Amino acid sequence: MLEHLIDFDPEIEAVDTAAMTSVDSAAPVDLLTAQQSTADWLASMGAPDAKTAQTTAASIQAQKAFTAISSPLPEAQQRAALLQMNTPPAVRKLVGMLTAYDWAFVEQAKEIRGYAVSKILEEVEHPDARIRLRALELLGKVTEVALFTDRVEVKRTTLDDSELDAKIKEKLARFAGVVDVEATEVVSTNEAA
Repeated sequence: MLEHLIDFDPEIEAVDTAAMTSVDSAAPVDLLTAQQSTADWLASMGAPDAKTAQTTAASIQAQKAFTAISSPLPEAQQRAALLQMNTPPAVRKLVGMLTAYDWAFVEQAKEIRGYAVSKILEEVEHPDARIRLRALELLGKVTEVALFTDRVEVKRTTLDDSELDAKIKEKLARFAGVVDVEATEVVSTNEAA
């Protein structure tokens, strides 16, 4: 962000410090004039405008957060790096970086997968029968071949309300150890003596 200052070598001018006014005692008009003069001087020296500086700062914040998230740092340090991003451009930049990282990771995973499958194919011709059999087994587990995958069949049945109620009660009774009881009235036959 401040690369332009590396080669910055301005002429040194003598300044009359007696003519300076402290910020606390300066009039608002004088402060505004000084600020405008400083902004003009920075622009003449080639300093970036505020929008460019903010964009650059947002990029730096996003890069730091990306580094923290993509490395095995403790969560507290990752959280602290994320909290340093305080502008929407920084957040958008980080999301863009993470998205590009995800795509690069997916592409890299495809390349690694292809490499692994080709190496397994080479082992199918190995002179040792155990290695050939293991290579064939691994090839059978490759998604495109799917020789050894378990297939699960889902069957959907429709039940009416009473059947559904009975099944729910059955499951609840099994898990909770509850037994359906019918209430009956008991008549007490206590005879006082």
